Amino acid sequence: MAMAFEDKLDELRRREERAREMGGPEKLANRAAAGQLNARERIDHLLDKGSFRESGLLATSVPPEDRATTPADGKVSGFGRIDDRRVAVVSNDLTVKGASSAATNAKKIAYLKDKATRAGMPIVFLGESSGARIPDVMDAESMAQGGSDPQQYCRRRETPWASAVLGPCFGSSTWYACLSDFVVMRKGAVLAVSSARVTSLAIGETVDPEELDGWRLHSDVTGMADAVAETDEEALDMVRCFLSYLPSHAGEAPPRLPAPEHGPDGEALLDLVPDARGRVYDMRKVIAQIVDGDSFFPLKPRFGKAAITGLARLGGESVGIVATNPMILVGALDPAACRKVTSFLALCDSFHVPIVILVDTPGFLVGVEGERRAAPAQIMNMMHALQLCSVPKISVILRKSYGQAFLNLGGGRNSDEIAAWPSADVSFMDPQIGVSVVLGLRREDDPEKFDAACEQFSRGTSAYDMAGVFGVQSVIDPRDTRSYLCAALDTHRAAANNGLGRRDMAAWPTYF
Repeated sequence: MAMAFEDKLDELRRREERAREMGGPEKLANRAAAGQLNARERIDHLLDKGSFRESGLLATSVPPEDRATTPADGKVSGFGRIDDRRVAVVSNDLTVKGASSAATNAKKIAYLKDKATRAGMPIVFLGESSGARIPDVMDAESMAQGGSDPQQYCRRRETPWASAVLGPCFGSSTWYACLSDFVVMRKGAVLAVSSARVTSLAIGETVDPEELDGWRLHSDVTGMADAVAETDEEALDMVRCFLSYLPSHAGEAPPRLPAPEHGPDGEALLDLVPDARGRVYDMRKVIAQIVDGDSFFPLKPRFGKAAITGLARLGGESVGIVATNPMILVGALDPAACRKVTSFLALCDSFHVPIVILVDTPGFLVGVEGERRAAPAQIMNMMHALQLCSVPKISVILRKSYGQAFLNLGGGRNSDEIAAWPSADVSFMDPQIGVSVVLGLRREDDPEKFDAACEQFSRGTSAYDMAGVFGVQSVIDPRDTRSYLCAALDTHRAAANNGLGRRDMAAWPTYF
C-alpha cells in the first residue's frame, strides 16, 4: 500500500515540477538575457521571502490538447505577505500562451479576488498578457460564458489594488490596471485595448506601438500611469512602497509608523517661498520640509503638473498631499490637474487617508484649449470630490488663493481647518487682472494710475483680513507649518470616528 501511494506522490511531484517550469527553459533563458524577471521571480521579489502560498498551481487550459502546454494556465496566483501584511497576487506568465485570458485562469482570478476581498487583503496584479486566448474564444458559447460574473469589473474599493505593467498588456491585464488604485509602468511596457497589429488591421493604418500605448503616453498624456520605473525590480518596489501608506482593507485606518525623532528644518521654508507673488518656486521642496524625511511618494508626477499629489507621513501617520505647483502655469489649475486631484481625493477618501492641501494659485487656467477639455466640468468634479471627502482635510494658504480655486482647495469651510501664512493673499482674482477687467486699465498706458488702482484692489485681502472674519482659523509662522499640521490632524482624526471616514467616494471611477 505504501509503495502504491509513493507512486501517486511521485506523480504529484512531477506535475508540480512541470508547472513551475512555466513555458520551458528556452523561453525563461530568453527573458533572463533580456533583463526581465519571469512571473515567479516577480512574485519572489514582491513578497516577503518564503511567504508565497500558490493557489491553482496545477490548473491547465480546458481543451485537452492544450493541457500539457499550459502550466498554471499562464497566470500564477496566490497569497503572501508584504512587510508582514497579507496580500493576494496575480502574476501573468507570458511564456505560457502569452498569458492569454481563458476559462480556467479567469476562475483563478475570480477566486483570488473573492477571497482577498473577504479576508481584507490588498490585491496586486503583475501585468503582461496578449489578451483573450484565440481561437478558444471565437464562438458564441465562449462569449456568453465571459459574462458569468456580472461584478467582474466593479470596484468598491473594499481593499487596495495595485498594478505593475511590466510588458505588453492587452485585454484583462489592461482592464485590471485601469481599475487599480496605483499603476506603475516599466519603460518599454505597453498598455492598450489591443496590440498595435490588431489596431492597424482594424483601422487600416500603420500604428507606432510606443505612440499607441507606451509609458510616455500614459504617464504624460492620459494620466493612467501613476509612476514609471526603469526595471521590473524598481516597479515592484514601488508597489510595496505604495501599499505601505494604506490600510489592508477599508475597515481599518492606515498603518502608523513611529514618529521620527527629528523633523525637517522649518527655517528653510522662509527661503524657499518668495514673498513676491509673481516669483515661482518648487513646491516639492516645500513639501519635503514639512513631511517626515524622505516619506513623500508622488503620484502622477508627469501628468497635470500644475498640481502635485502624493502620499507622505506626518509624525509617522499617513497623509495625502495636494498642492499647487507655481513652477507650472504659475500654479493655475488646468483640466488635467483637476482630474489628477479628483482621482487622488477618491483614493484618500476610500482608505481613510487625511488630506493636507498646500495652496498658492492664481485660480484656474482659462482659454480655448481648457474649454475644449471640459474645464468647467473638471472644476466641478474636483469640487464635488472635495465636498464628498469625509476624511480630515487641512488647508494651508502660502501666498495666493484666488477665485473658485479658493473653494476647490479647501476654502470656505471646504476643509476642516484652514491656516494662512502671513504672506497669504485671498481675493476673487489677481488685483492686476481685476484692474484690467473692471477698469479697463493697462500698465503700459498709465503706470501710475494702474499701480494706484492695483493697490486699491489689494485692500482687505491679507491673511489678517481673512482671520478677522474667521475665514481662516489661524495665521501661522511658516516655520511652524509641520507642528501645526500634526496637531490639527490629531484633532480632526479624533472627530472622524477614530480616523475612519464614510467612504462616500469608494465607488468613484479610478479613471475618468
